[in-house]
Amino acid sequence: MRATVMYGAGDVRVEDVPDPRVQEPTDAVVRVLRAGICGSDLWPYQSMPASEQGRRMGHEFLGVVEDLGAEVSGLNRGDLVVTPFVWADNTCDFCAEGLQTSCRHGGRYGFDDVDGGQGEAVRVPQAKGTLVRLPVGEDSALLASLLTLSDVFCTGHHCAVTAGVSPRTSVTVIGDGAVGLSAVLAAKRLGAEQILLMGRHTQRTDLGRRFGATDVIAERGEEGVQRVRALTGGDGTHRVLECVGTKQALQTAFGVARDGGVVSRVGVPQYDEGPIGFDMVMRNPTLTGGAAPARAYIEELLPDVLDGTIEPGRVFDRAVNLAGVPDGYRAMTDREALKVLIRA
Repeated sequence: MRATVMYGAGDVRVEDVPDPRVQEPTDAVVRVLRAGICGSDLWPYQSMPASEQGRRMGHEFLGVVEDLGAEVSGLNRGDLVVTPFVWADNTCDFCAEGLQTSCRHGGRYGFDDVDGGQGEAVRVPQAKGTLVRLPVGEDSALLASLLTLSDVFCTGHHCAVTAGVSPRTSVTVIGDGAVGLSAVLAAKRLGAEQILLMGRHTQRTDLGRRFGATDVIAERGEEGVQRVRALTGGDGTHRVLECVGTKQALQTAFGVARDGGVVSRVGVPQYDEGPIGFDMVMRNPTLTGGAAPARAYIEELLPDVLDGTIEPGRVFDRAVNLAGVPDGYRAMTDREALKVLIRA
């Protein structure tokens, strides 16, 4: 089959790889219909050392079950399914606590001899606990929005949930990428009435307004902090959703948080230290967030996608086939595309 392999920074290829097959009785093989390029894929695209072996890419996909191991129940060949971005048994103690990202028997796509999602098919370990059946056909107009349940919308939702967003809270979202816009939509879904979006790319922030942002702050750094405080009576917002992953974004997040507020970060951190000194202690902030246990949220969010209450798939603004994946990475890196949908 054809699949995406990254060999180093800027070096993405689509090439022939072995067809996936059931190797363990808990496996399934899924034929991919739709996949995505994630913002987190861009970090290795910009910095990965050159490698002769390469790395299989992609962790956002949905498709059709083609084969099942003997111990996989609750699924049938021909089912349309979506996967969270990590696979998990969904039965261990961590999974029972809603933390499937820490599953004792789970793992990540593209590692340890497991296929990546940006290809024609994928071997899915722990298929019974990982895959969620979708009650639509292969030609459904909802596929793009359903694909966001694999990662990006669940990540925005996780950011809002861990921050404690509710109708009683004001919210700042930092970042106008697909995760940031998903966080805006999630905050609106949870009832927030004041949602400040920090971003400077008009096409993206316009979508953020349609998703529920009440104000857009284009300024960065201290100027951006002061702009948020001017819009909140000088105090900042109760909740801050940090969806970028840079140290500057974290510093801004603490700067715009109200005293006693909560900063939730879901941007993949590109730093090892943060502003945690005496000033922060006196202001009593809480820092939370992390990798989203998407499997814990899919059933909750699925009905709102199916009935059109939310349309998170609008974050996809470019579609390519497998041959177009390398250019999709370039387009996202150059900010020509917000998020790329792959039709496998």
